[in-house]
Amino acid sequence: MITIDGSEGEGGGQVLRYAAALSLLTGEPFTITNIRGGRAKPGLMRQHVTALEAAAAIGSAECSGLAVGSGELTFRPGTVVPGEYHFAIGTAGSTALVVQTVLVPLMLADAPSRIVIEGGTHASSAPPFEFLGATLLPVLERMGPRLSVSLERHGFYPRGGGRIVLDIVPAPLAPIACTERGAFKAGKVEVLIAGIPFDIAERELKAARKVLREWLEDAFAPVQLSADRGPGNALLITAECEHVTEVMSGFGQLGVPAERLATTAAKRMAGYLASGAFAGPYMQDQLLLPFAFAGAGEFTTVKLSEHTRTAAALIARFTGRTFAFGEGADGLWTVSLG
Repeated sequence: MITIDGSEGEGGGQVLRYAAALSLLTGEPFTITNIRGGRAKPGLMRQHVTALEAAAAIGSAECSGLAVGSGELTFRPGTVVPGEYHFAIGTAGSTALVVQTVLVPLMLADAPSRIVIEGGTHASSAPPFEFLGATLLPVLERMGPRLSVSLERHGFYPRGGGRIVLDIVPAPLAPIACTERGAFKAGKVEVLIAGIPFDIAERELKAARKVLREWLEDAFAPVQLSADRGPGNALLITAECEHVTEVMSGFGQLGVPAERLATTAAKRMAGYLASGAFAGPYMQDQLLLPFAFAGAGEFTTVKLSEHTRTAAALIARFTGRTFAFGEGADGLWTVSLG
């Protein structure tokens, strides 16, 4: 039984998600205390409960202490059973983070799976749907599995109600090297608007254009969604390169000017493109788990996040496999296993 202090490292929900996935992959049970102890409101939130419920469902697991507000739980895995599953968060909690919990165990299962998840698809503190479809899954497909995800309905904070469908055809994981991003091919900036004034989209596009001056004029476009999906606003900045596509995002919220939101997201993209790195800040930690179970792999990235360091520490505790982190003179980091 592995005991985890949930306040250490990243100190949030990622510790739960990674621990559950690793438990399913290794058969090792765990107890976690001080759940989300590094957050202003510690304890399980609804989206964390759903992620653990999903892990328990696909892995025939027993999970005690699984309730909103809980500060401690114990997870005992069984056998991963592929198939068709439906999970509803019930809030605007991130559908992408539920995917993060079950993806790799089902990528290594013995039959295909289809997962339907309802909740938030475009909300702060989590990658948007487009990150899954354009950035993460295409990289993981190079390792062997066939993966696809579709967006059936947008879900913004605070309403939620979004719906995604994930299809997984498993395969043994082959090591890959992701060190070169390749040449920049095309950029796109979209602003999703649902049930809020259209001029917010125009202001965000104008601010993003000031930062990404070299991008083509027709790369900037508003996307008007049905008002009944809102209120909601998401800025999506996509850079397609030869070997990887990166998505940076920003989400409208009360008290944050449209211009500040767009400028911050655009500067993050500009910084990523200037770095020469393969993996952006959100893909870093999500590559560690599949690389660990492929037995080897390497990627370059921007400044290491606390999420990445926490994920690497958890992998080492469950598997004994350790990642090496090296920073070059140009500030580029290389992460390698094996």
